[in-house]
Amino acid sequence: MGRNMQIALVDEHDVERASFKLSYGTKVHVKEGQDVVRGDKLFEWDPYTLPIIAEKAGVVRYVDLISGIAVREETDDATGMTQKIVTDWRSAPKGNELKPELLIADPETGEPVRNDAGNPVTYPMSVDAILSIEDGSNVQAGEVLARIPREGAKTKDITGGLPRVAELFEARRPKDHAIIAEIDGYVRFGKDFKNKRRIGIQPADETLEPVEYMVPKGKHIPVAEGDFVQKGDYIMDGNPAPHDILKIMGIEALADYLIDEVQDVYRLQGVKINDKHIEVIVRQMLQKWEIFESGDTTLLKGEHVDKAEFDAANDKAISKGGRPAVGEPILLGITKASLQTRSFISAASFQETTRVLTEASTQGKRDKLIGLKENVIVGRLIPAGTGGAAQRARRIAQDRDNKVIEERRAEAEAAAALAAPVEDDVFSTADLGGVEESRE
Repeated sequence: MGRNMQIALVDEHDVERASFKLSYGTKVHVKEGQDVVRGDKLFEWDPYTLPIIAEKAGVVRYVDLISGIAVREETDDATGMTQKIVTDWRSAPKGNELKPELLIADPETGEPVRNDAGNPVTYPMSVDAILSIEDGSNVQAGEVLARIPREGAKTKDITGGLPRVAELFEARRPKDHAIIAEIDGYVRFGKDFKNKRRIGIQPADETLEPVEYMVPKGKHIPVAEGDFVQKGDYIMDGNPAPHDILKIMGIEALADYLIDEVQDVYRLQGVKINDKHIEVIVRQMLQKWEIFESGDTTLLKGEHVDKAEFDAANDKAISKGGRPAVGEPILLGITKASLQTRSFISAASFQETTRVLTEASTQGKRDKLIGLKENVIVGRLIPAGTGGAAQRARRIAQDRDNKVIEERRAEAEAAAALAAPVEDDVFSTADLGGVEESRE
């Protein structure tokens, strides 16, 4: 019933071999310290619904779950069973004033049962939640009160999954995307504002500022008042925006997320794709950095540069004793990343050829033919395999020539400095003022 639970597998030397994060409502089949072997079932969960489980025993009370407004009944034609489903109450008259939820009350006094934090035990209902218990029923701790359908794969064929792949590779923000916690802290619910619910996080680190989120009413919130959340935990269910993952969790977490999501689409069809193919695409999407502070480099604040250019400018500044530039990676969709590559030949071969070539000509750009694509276009060997060996040989020769040129330039400058007249040796006729000029 915890929301931040994990199972870790350790070997005989207490070295962690694997860890698994457990979702809310997962059934655990092992105990702490139990020995397991390969193939043992550790835990299981319902992939289609998310259960809402009673934390305390008592009597269930419906709050604002009004039939015909916030609840409808549906009958299954096959089984004849009737179930209650929460509907979108916000479109009803004065629907904004309703807060449909389940309340656990004391069977003797009728007062709300309180949790360890001293707050009433309530469970807000989201749209499409399926109620599993009737109003006034007695429940024990651990019983399922309602089930929320997961936003799973509604279409199981590849044509339904390809739009998801395009959404990931184009780095689009999903509609009704998930909200993830930016900091570690404790959940605090604030005053509602119109159609939004105010959720705050009181940071565990007192040096940080509290963070607030506005969540639309009717959306499932997987956290409760007083829960401790870690950075990256979901505040609202859904598909997270890749830009948020990059900002909060970093490059590695974003790369893992993109690879797993793309693999899920193809895995449903039994298609096996090596991760390295997706990793190449993700690397291109993350090749740009945004400059926040230019330091002692020639980079400008707000400029988007390649990671290689960013590192080279910083290395040059540090070697001279200066301050490096400060920046962070940005996520670009594959279309935008292709058009913003350093090679204008490569960009022009993809899309918007006229615009790319016009900009390159007006800015006087030079293409150094570093990548594969531009070398193929102009008919040169690609910088890989035998072509890479030849290019490395040319680079070594060029570096050697540059070194010789620098040495010759330094020698010439030293010789010129020695040949220059010294100030003490330079004099004028004014210094001979007391000597009469000889006319003989």
